[in-house]
Amino acid sequence: MLNPAAADCIPPPDAGVDRKHVPLSVVIPAHNEATVVGRCLAAMLDGARPGELDVVVVCNGCDDATADVVRGFGDRVRLIETPVASKTNALNLGDDAALGFPRLYVDADVVLPLDAVRKIAARLAEDAPAASPSMATDLSRSSWVVRAYYAVWTRLPYVREGMIGVGVYALSEVGRRRFGRFPSVIADDGYVRMHFDADERVLVDGAPVRVVAPATLADLLKVKTRSRLGGLELAAKFPELVARERRTKNYGGAAWSVGLRPWVWPQALVYLWVNIEARRRARAQFATRGRVEWARDTSSRRADT
Repeated sequence: MLNPAAADCIPPPDAGVDRKHVPLSVVIPAHNEATVVGRCLAAMLDGARPGELDVVVVCNGCDDATADVVRGFGDRVRLIETPVASKTNALNLGDDAALGFPRLYVDADVVLPLDAVRKIAARLAEDAPAASPSMATDLSRSSWVVRAYYAVWTRLPYVREGMIGVGVYALSEVGRRRFGRFPSVIADDGYVRMHFDADERVLVDGAPVRVVAPATLADLLKVKTRSRLGGLELAAKFPELVARERRTKNYGGAAWSVGLRPWVWPQALVYLWVNIEARRRARAQFATRGRVEWARDTSSRRADT
C-alpha cells in the first residue's frame, strides 16, 4: 500500500534535531475544547520525563478558552493557533511542527494516560506500522438506550481490528509514509485506517483510552450520523480505498456473535434502529451537496466528566 509519491509529501523532521534523542510526538487538534483539553493533557503528561513527549496542540477556529488552558501547561506543550476551523488542516499543521516518531494523533476529548502512550509507542517501535489503544467506554452519564447500543457495538469483532471509534491512532515513521497530507474529510481516522490491512493495525491491549459516551439518544444519533456521513464522503472521494477495505471485512462473524446470544437481542434492536436512522440522516445530509451540518455531541464534553 505504500505510495512512493506520497512519501515526498511528508515534511522531514528538523534537520538540526538529533534523531537519537527525538521524543515521540503527539498531535492534538482542538476546536473549542476548553472543557476537556486540560484533562487530556494532564493524563498524558503526568509522570512524563523531561523531553520524553513532544506534544503539539493545534487550536483551530477556537473562540473559547482552549488556547488559555493549553498555555497553562507551560513549555511541556507547544501551542499552534489557526483561525481555520478544520480538523484535517490542524492535523497537517501539527505534522509540520512535530519532531519525532512514533506519532500519535489524539482527539482532545479523550483521556489517554502516559502508560498507554508508552505501550503504544513500544509496539510501534517493534514492527507495527499502525496502532491504537483499547477502548474503555465511560457510560456513567449515558441513558439506557445509549448503554444498549454500546453493549452490542463493543462486542462486534471488527471493533477489535483497531483504529475504530477510540479517538486515537498512532503511526510509525514507515506507517506515516503510506499517505501524504491529510485531505479535507470528515473521517480522518477512516481515511488513515483504509491505508492499512486489518493485520497491520495493532490494537494494544493494556493501553486503554477513556472515551466518554454520549448521554442521550439524540447525542448518539449526532455521533453516528457524522460517522456515516464521513463514510459517504470517503466513498465519493476515495472509492478505490473504500472498496478495498470492504473486501477485507467479514460481517458474518459479527452477526453470529449477536445471533447466538438471545439475551442481547433487545439491545441489538436498539443498535439496528440507531444505525438505520443514522444512515438515513447521513444520506439526506449528503444529498444537500455542500450544506452538511457538522453535528457535535456536547454531552461528552462536560467539564465534570
